[in-house]
Amino acid sequence: MNFTATSPTTSANSTPCVEIEKAASKFLVSIYIVAFIFGLIFNVLTLGPIWQQVRRENVLGIFLLSLSISDICFIFTMPLWINYNLQDHQWKLGVMSCNVVGFVYYSNMYISIFLLCCISVDRCIVVTRPLRSTAHRTSRYAWVMCVTVYVVVMMLHITVLFNDNLSDIHDDINNNDRCYETYPLQRPVALFNLIRVGVGFLLPLVVLAVSYWKVLATVGKSPGLTPQVKRKVRLLSFGVIGIFSICFAPYHIMLLLRSLVFYYSNNTHHEGSYCQFEQNMHFFFSCTLALSSLNCVVDPVLYVLVSNGVQEEVKLCFKRRRQMTTVDGVLNTNIRAKSSSNLI
Repeated sequence: MNFTATSPTTSANSTPCVEIEKAASKFLVSIYIVAFIFGLIFNVLTLGPIWQQVRRENVLGIFLLSLSISDICFIFTMPLWINYNLQDHQWKLGVMSCNVVGFVYYSNMYISIFLLCCISVDRCIVVTRPLRSTAHRTSRYAWVMCVTVYVVVMMLHITVLFNDNLSDIHDDINNNDRCYETYPLQRPVALFNLIRVGVGFLLPLVVLAVSYWKVLATVGKSPGLTPQVKRKVRLLSFGVIGIFSICFAPYHIMLLLRSLVFYYSNNTHHEGSYCQFEQNMHFFFSCTLALSSLNCVVDPVLYVLVSNGVQEEVKLCFKRRRQMTTVDGVLNTNIRAKSSSNLI
């Protein structure tokens, strides 16, 4: 399947640039299916316990609920991405639907990133300044932070809808449309990509690293904590940073490379080498984008690890289910016994 691209000096759809391999599309579909199934299961299982924390005006519960809402919205759009890859990157549902699902995809990514930053800073304040944090950590403070993250991220990505020329990325040769796959990059989009790498990934990564470094330093010096508690904090800190890096780092590294190569080729008139670069990197870039979707699977796991309250709520839910199962079993046994006695 050939996609065509506009080179910096040629007309639109004049030269083949990216060829999609069907085997690669199937591999991407498998990643999205895994993310869809497990993401939906884990988010549904943790939504109830998190809501109980929100009802108690727990600050961390509010952050976690905001994360869960964003993840669930993204999960509901995932079947469309699965269909897109099954169709070998042919979008047959119209430009408007592409706008919507792409907007949800990228908004969820950066809402997750910034909310994870909020959680890490909140954890840092609680551990390093427990007395001072009591006065400032209110449910209103948490809601304001969450709404601010949602509004800022969504407003920034609305600008992408007006600058990415999605309605123009039609392949005249093969008569199909792509969705958020523009070759080559355009200057406004390339610039926005560089901003996304800096503000949307590198800055949050520094915030995460500094926050958990302070948490680890404070916990390590605390004589009142048991070795088991300290070990749990270390595992959580390294786990958050590690998962953050695995889900989001590969995509942003590829995004940075694509933008830099675009600017280099545009300034030196190496259009052919740029097109070849996009051809070679397309599969890897698509894989990193699919990998970023796994954050909706990982986030619920972090919910349970990061919050003792959520852990307790999850345990209570399972205990209630076991008790209901036991009660149902006893009732069924009694009913069968009575039926047998009646027969006798």
